[in-house]
Amino acid sequence: MNILLNPGPVNLSDRVRNALLRPDLCHREVEFSQLQNRIREQLLQVYDLSGEHWAAVLLTGSGTAAMEAMVTSLVPRNGKLLVIENGVYGERLSKIASIHGIDYITLHHSWGAEIDIKRLLKLLDENDDITHLAVVHHETTTGRLNHLAQLGAICQERKIQLLVDAVSSFGAEELNFESWGITACAATANKCLHGVPGTAFVIVRRDALVGADTIPRTLYLDLATYCQQQDKGGTPFTQSVQVFYALAEALQELEEAGGWRARHSYYSQLVNLVRNELLAMGIEPLLPATSSSVVLNAFYLPEGFSYDEFHDQLKAQGYVIYAGQGTLAQSIFRVSTMGAIAHADMKRFVAVVKQFISADDLS
Repeated sequence: MNILLNPGPVNLSDRVRNALLRPDLCHREVEFSQLQNRIREQLLQVYDLSGEHWAAVLLTGSGTAAMEAMVTSLVPRNGKLLVIENGVYGERLSKIASIHGIDYITLHHSWGAEIDIKRLLKLLDENDDITHLAVVHHETTTGRLNHLAQLGAICQERKIQLLVDAVSSFGAEELNFESWGITACAATANKCLHGVPGTAFVIVRRDALVGADTIPRTLYLDLATYCQQQDKGGTPFTQSVQVFYALAEALQELEEAGGWRARHSYYSQLVNLVRNELLAMGIEPLLPATSSSVVLNAFYLPEGFSYDEFHDQLKAQGYVIYAGQGTLAQSIFRVSTMGAIAHADMKRFVAVVKQFISADDLS
């Protein structure tokens, strides 16, 4: 079996994989309603959120479906969106706004750059009609973790609703919904939660849904419709039933392991092992540890290796790394710590890399 060091899909634990074998189930039966209700409650419990004020809205689709549902459902026709870009996924938020004809502007940064608060404040001063701000929490393009506390304070002071892409951070990085003033966050089952691809979700303030447009922009991705029906135990469209089974099991596994804080700690141990060992071989990280998530880190390719060569040699030894994107494709590789990965797996990974480097030095 390959050890997946890509940022999702992830290696599954046996109990999550076995959950896929549970009985076939009609999505209009009470048993499905009970399963769906359980998952929605479990998702809120990850960050201790109240079901009175918050809703977990489940969708069948990838993380991008949750991003698109969040933006299209919550930015009204008379609203204006500011998108912060410092990687591929911030730029994807802008594409969503553009495709749906949403009034938006961008605060663009080079990939991997820290959010420039001074530029942000200037832009907000020049555009006092901004109603919503969308940002990626963990930008997997480079592994940068965008720190949201100051951003949240700015949004609260200016009464701007904060929309967060937490697709690759939910379940392993801090998300302080209340103090950061988050209105909604989009996420998925198959990253830090260690579930199966096919189910995504949006955690949203219920009062934000009440204020959403009565005429939706989309049929399939309208959060208000999903929430209304899911609150009643139903679903507007066919859901990925077996994937729901796996997500419920993965969430139970997360709770038993100690929740998101324990997962953060475990990822941190793995990524520190990788960073320290690779640095000792002369393989430099793209970003400092203080700017990076514990979920994924990016590294410059070892001297003398193309990405394809490095990837293929590692895959032959049972490890799947991830390429850089865009202009970074020829210079970096990425390593994720998500999924059912043991310390021993990562120790062997760095040993294999060291073997390749040593062999290359001798040639």
